Amino acid sequence: MEDNNKITENEENSLETPETQLNSQESLDPTTSPQPIIDGPGVSSSKPESTASDAIEKPKKSLPQKIKKLISNINIYLLLFLLLLVVSGIAGFASYRSSKSQAKQSNIFNQTLSAQDLQNLKNNNATVGDSSQVLTVASNSIFNGQVLVKNDLNVAGSIRVGGALNLPGITVSGTSNFQNVQVASTLNVAGDSGVQGTLTVQKNLSVSGSATFGGTISTPALNVGQLTLSNDLQINRHITVGGPSPRASNGSNIGSGGTVSINGSDTSGTVNINFGNNPSAGYFVNVVFANTFTQTPHVVISPNASSCASIGYYVTRSTTGFSIGANSPSSGTCSFDYIIMD
Repeated sequence: MEDNNKITENEENSLETPETQLNSQESLDPTTSPQPIIDGPGVSSSKPESTASDAIEKPKKSLPQKIKKLISNINIYLLLFLLLLVVSGIAGFASYRSSKSQAKQSNIFNQTLSAQDLQNLKNNNATVGDSSQVLTVASNSIFNGQVLVKNDLNVAGSIRVGGALNLPGITVSGTSNFQNVQVASTLNVAGDSGVQGTLTVQKNLSVSGSATFGGTISTPALNVGQLTLSNDLQINRHITVGGPSPRASNGSNIGSGGTVSINGSDTSGTVNINFGNNPSAGYFVNVVFANTFTQTPHVVISPNASSCASIGYYVTRSTTGFSIGANSPSSGTCSFDYIIMD
């Protein structure tokens, strides 16, 4: 392709024919004289001389031709290399500007306190440096007064507090170990809590949900609204039953002038009977419970004297109370102990 272009160029730049070159050489030879040419009878003429000034000048190339020639001579690899240089230059310039901007923003100057600065801090209120500087204290420091930090406090090491620590709020994202924690007001725990040691509650402990204990519960007093046991109940001391006392009234067969009284609760107690004149077989005392049972309870009575054991006593019961009667009542007094269980 390049050879063809050169041939074309030579053809364009040279308009001389072999004939013209020959004539030019002949015209340049001073020893050669022109030969007459006879065109006809009696007429002679001379061939005009060919000189160097008669040669035709080479035409100038146009701008599109120059550009076309330049492009044809440029190698494609050279173009790729130049493009790579341009892209690398743009990337390097952008990186330089970015690093220069970051260095300008994070440029914090260090400042060291001199002895005079420390003396000024001791005697007066002084401001050292500004927010763009860092104050480095290489030695240990003791502040006899209060220390106020108006911005965030970042501590790279441990914090040891010799006295009380008062915080309006504390947020702990990791694991924390506390030797002694005292909560003056309310402690709210949203998640599960595990107590490895002894839990001591000085005041009331209120649990709105269920409580499960894997070990022994020791308490001087336990007030339970309802107690359900899935195993045996072991009581190492006496059982003391409390509660309001039931109401006792005379039965229809107690006799004229007879009286009754009761001492105890719905669970246990004693019924005292003073027979009147001419008692008859039948009921001589009626007891009404202070609190009604949900179902007919079990009532167990026991006479406190042999004279009461021989009268043929018996009992009837319901959810609201019970009655004591006898087949052959006698004069005098009798007392019966009772135990009631649902």
